[in-house]
Amino acid sequence: MSSSIGIAILGAGIFAKEAHLPALSALGESAPTLKAVYSRSEKSSRDLAAAGGAALKLNEPPSIYHDGDPSTDLDALLARVDITAVIVVLPITLQPSIVLKALAAGKHVLSEKPVAPDVEQGHNLISTYRQEYQPKGLIWRIAENYEAEPGIRKAGEVIRSGKIGKVILFKAVVVNHIDKESKWYKTSWRTVPDYQGGFLLDGGVHTVAALRIMLPHAWTHLTGFASLNKGYLEPHDTIHTVAKAGDHFHGILEMTFASPTSSKPQADQFVITGTEGWLSLNEVEVPGEDGPVMRITVRSVVKTEGKPEEEKEDVIDVPASKGVSVELRSFFDAIAGKDDGLGLGDPQAALGDVAFIQAALNSNGEVVDLVKLLDGKHISAP
Repeated sequence: MSSSIGIAILGAGIFAKEAHLPALSALGESAPTLKAVYSRSEKSSRDLAAAGGAALKLNEPPSIYHDGDPSTDLDALLARVDITAVIVVLPITLQPSIVLKALAAGKHVLSEKPVAPDVEQGHNLISTYRQEYQPKGLIWRIAENYEAEPGIRKAGEVIRSGKIGKVILFKAVVVNHIDKESKWYKTSWRTVPDYQGGFLLDGGVHTVAALRIMLPHAWTHLTGFASLNKGYLEPHDTIHTVAKAGDHFHGILEMTFASPTSSKPQADQFVITGTEGWLSLNEVEVPGEDGPVMRITVRSVVKTEGKPEEEKEDVIDVPASKGVSVELRSFFDAIAGKDDGLGLGDPQAALGDVAFIQAALNSNGEVVDLVKLLDGKHISAP
């Protein structure tokens, strides 16, 4: 990576420290230099700078920027000509304005999912980017690490290869336990329910993105119900949906962040069923492996003339928790003019993930046309 490309991280929360810094470290010399960090508070900015300097073994720690002083605020950071791109890891409701500010300053932008708090804001943001900044050669991508997770992408490849035949149905189950002591709940902005869905939006788009990568056709319709079962997780913490992809297939997504226990029932997280077999995908711990793996299990029908049908099982293990490194490398390659062919970070695709969650929150048993919602003909947010 050219030394002329410098980056800054905007936001000093948990994910910046625990995901982005390790991912940059894993990329080694192929990653550009982290030259600055920004947070609204000076303390959190200093903490991130110190962590970044240590994790990346920098000769000089990144410069510190924070609110309250014009010489060290976000505008001052964005005015630096040695910073080519920014990674935005800020609260959901704040990100759209910061994305536009960074683009206006001539910076390439990788912003954390979701693309926006709701479909309408996402539409406006994408429209502004396409009209004003994309023609200038600026790159804006959404950091959706499940979309980039190698195991999820491998499962999609297996399905598209025809290994299980034509997809006829799917099921995804997500069960999470969030208590008031969770580090994620203690993040101050997550305790203020000023955006739709709460954890269902923030975390739910991951699951929707994973299905988007694995399934061969886009959803067209959705119906479902949403509920709140733990008051401190308002406005909602649980959804059940049935989604349809035209005349191709349909399936179920059930998701909750209100599980009463940290232990989870034994169930496959993703199951895709086809005319010739099925595929399941789960994150598991494997003795001897350095970290969890995404385990893909494929059971397919083997037909041999003159013999009874048999079943064949294939198991594929792919190291997990690699998505952030993949999306960062792809973003940096794009800045350098290289196309890796992965198609990661498309804001319109990420908007489809938001539309799915928004429809699930609003449906209340009515069928929502997802195509019209994405076209802006049926926009509403709770």
